[in-house]
Amino acid sequence: MSVIELRGLRKEFTVRVKAGRLRREKRTVTAVDGIDLRVERGEMVGYIGPNGAGKSTTLKMLTGVLMPSAGEARVCGLRPVAERTRLALRIGVVFGQRSQLWWDLPLRDSFELLRHVYRVPAGEHAARLARCRSLLDLDEFLDTPVRQLSLGQRMRGELTAALLHGPEVLFLDEPTIGLDVVSKQAVRGFLAELGRAGDTTLVLTTHDLADIERLCRRLVVIDHGRVVHDGSIAALHSRYGSRRMVVAELDAALPEPPALPGAPLLRTEADGHRLVFALESASVAEVVAGLAGLAALRDISIVEPDIEEVVARLYRAPAEVG
Repeated sequence: MSVIELRGLRKEFTVRVKAGRLRREKRTVTAVDGIDLRVERGEMVGYIGPNGAGKSTTLKMLTGVLMPSAGEARVCGLRPVAERTRLALRIGVVFGQRSQLWWDLPLRDSFELLRHVYRVPAGEHAARLARCRSLLDLDEFLDTPVRQLSLGQRMRGELTAALLHGPEVLFLDEPTIGLDVVSKQAVRGFLAELGRAGDTTLVLTTHDLADIERLCRRLVVIDHGRVVHDGSIAALHSRYGSRRMVVAELDAALPEPPALPGAPLLRTEADGHRLVFALESASVAEVVAGLAGLAALRDISIVEPDIEEVVARLYRAPAEVG
């Protein structure tokens, strides 16, 4: 059985909107519109979408905070709302705007309190904490009150707190938002190590697509409450025509645009001294060999597809997705 299974999941809200100077009327807003999704044990899934797409609403239904309007959800085989207490023992949650740490206590004391909250045996707790201390470099601020921690330090503490009871699923909502470069690297490295171990299923929402590229093999894109892509990042690039490019710097401009089989010329720059080719069926070596017979090459570089541009195009044209 899948660790997460959604069938026709739907969530509607009733809001009041102005219908004149003095009158308001009720209107139904659909935040999540019939999502079907299965996540297997040990997967690392990026769950992304524009603001208002339904990402946070989905996570709140999966963690038992919100009751679905229709459809069915199972997490670890449990119904998130009806069996919320049992589910809490089997999942970890890190929401950037909500803390599970005690603000006025040293970080170490928060970890100890959570051991009692989740009734974790002392030996298991110590082993998991030791691993997090090593991978996240916690020792220098373990005895610092949470209110005095930097944002990066606090996020490392939040990750540790979410994992000390050994959850089967970890839900992460914007775990690197606002972090400096060093803290981002520490968090990404830790999550990558967690994913490699394969013991924990990760569901990650973020607007920082570098997180997705470095951590997740599977990408689920949601827009207007519906899944518009579910697959690998490579499949997303393929579907939207994203291609690797070769940029060739020439000593002298060519009199005519070169025609290279399998690598169409996209554009010419710098007065003809820079040519940009799309790699379709040709290899980089074939492009270099073809150009070498036409002109003196000063430099060659490869440009990978830009996932942010691809996802932005997907948001702008959801109707194109089948």
